[in-house]
Amino acid sequence: MAINFYHNLNNLQMDEQNLFLSNIQQGYHFKKDSFILGAAMLDGLPLKNAQVKIPLKALNRHGLIAGATGTGKTKTLQIIVENLSLKGIPSLVMDLKGDLSGLAQPGINNKHIEKRHQALGIPYEPKGFPVELLTLSDEKGCRLRATVSEFGPVLLSKILGLNDTQGGILALIFKYCDDHKLPLIDLNDLIRMLQYMQNEGKEDIKKSYGQVSSSSTSTIMRKIIELEQQGAEQFFGEISFDVHDLLRKNKDGNGIISIMRLCDIQDKPKLFSTFMLSLLAEVFNTFPEVGDLDQPKLCIFIDEAHLIFKEANEALLDQIEMVIKLIRSKGVGIFFCTQNPSDIPDVVLSQLGLKVQHALRAFTARDRKNIVKTAENYPVSPFYQTNQILTELGIGEALITALNEKGIPTPLAATYMRAPMSRMDILNPDELDNIVEQSSIITKYNQEINRESAYEILEEKMKDTFGEKRQLEIEEEKKRAAQVSGKEASIWGSLSKNTMVRQLGRTFLRELTRGLLGTMGVKTTTRRRSYTRRRRRYR
Repeated sequence: MAINFYHNLNNLQMDEQNLFLSNIQQGYHFKKDSFILGAAMLDGLPLKNAQVKIPLKALNRHGLIAGATGTGKTKTLQIIVENLSLKGIPSLVMDLKGDLSGLAQPGINNKHIEKRHQALGIPYEPKGFPVELLTLSDEKGCRLRATVSEFGPVLLSKILGLNDTQGGILALIFKYCDDHKLPLIDLNDLIRMLQYMQNEGKEDIKKSYGQVSSSSTSTIMRKIIELEQQGAEQFFGEISFDVHDLLRKNKDGNGIISIMRLCDIQDKPKLFSTFMLSLLAEVFNTFPEVGDLDQPKLCIFIDEAHLIFKEANEALLDQIEMVIKLIRSKGVGIFFCTQNPSDIPDVVLSQLGLKVQHALRAFTARDRKNIVKTAENYPVSPFYQTNQILTELGIGEALITALNEKGIPTPLAATYMRAPMSRMDILNPDELDNIVEQSSIITKYNQEINRESAYEILEEKMKDTFGEKRQLEIEEEKKRAAQVSGKEASIWGSLSKNTMVRQLGRTFLRELTRGLLGTMGVKTTTRRRSYTRRRRRYR
């Protein structure tokens, strides 16, 4: 009886395994190009014949990589980016922790990697990839900038969180600058325009465009200063970055991986979200419509994605949702990497086709509720109890579902992930310097340009205006002085012709002179003659 029981149990297990293999093989079989992420697991063990693949055709349907700290999110991102590069697809990667620069150097094989790849039935081949380092600040790499004019009043209003009235004033500023040939390059230009509206140019703007509220202008000023204090003055300026430089390949046809080094702006979510939205808007407005390609032109990976949504207002969320929905027709895929799917708004989460979910930890009642909610985002599987397996996944394991070539979700697969081919660590300073020296675009963007813009033009205008005004004042003073001098000369000329006046003048002058000489002890001639006559009289 016992033998029959175990025999039947083995048969059931074999049947379940065969059914599982058939389910995975059919669900992850694609007619067009794809790449391997790992192998599906059943009862905690990977099956070599159950490879989990991602079709290139569906990568412009966007994706999510989520999981608790230390579960392997960054390594999964690294694996996907590496395979995209090998397929000739360039990527832009946000690196807030600094460990993605290791993509430039080959990985190092060890017993743990060998054991993992033997279980997967995939050979491990260490390899470095073509990398371009980009920066928003003083980090090593190619500087990214954009002008205020390129943002436009609508996007800038959403970033600043302005209401309709304040947004209208910002639109008025852009209109005034367009009409008067005042380029808005950096935040100094925008701040100077706000000052001009409330001071020297108040009457001119009121006459042509209407009254502008000083309280609304002050609010806009405070919002801009807040953005400036997070380091945005380094981002706004010239030369503007051309997003087509993200589409480059190296001489071997591998896609270049552009790594945006953001280690020093983790505590500046406003700057990070400003950059990301400007970039997505520029890509959306610049790239042509290409329809449904067999593979994307560009994939953008946003690590620590919650920073984008942390301070986003409703208008900003609407902007992000619109871009996510429409940018796939430009051949662009966007992938968010974060700790918990709840960090991503539902309107955005619903647009993400690829989902890679690493382990979640249930330390509190709230954590358990989030796990149940997360499990509901995945297809139902007869082989897994999703909310339970989410807490049981180990490092380098993840639940995966994607869209196939027809846009249908693939079966849920608890996947034993392959190891990255490149270094799973940071680069040293010399290696970073070497990448920067080999860059073909750094000389284009790292030159300092400060051409004449709204700030300088308005300052010069005020200088000329006040200079002309002062010159006119000086001329008026000269005229008044000349008129006064003329009147005085005329009066004295008239008086000098009168005999009585001349006699009085001579008498006054004589007595004044006599008084002065007397004070000095000198006797006048008149007094000496009078004294002589008195002496003669009394002799």
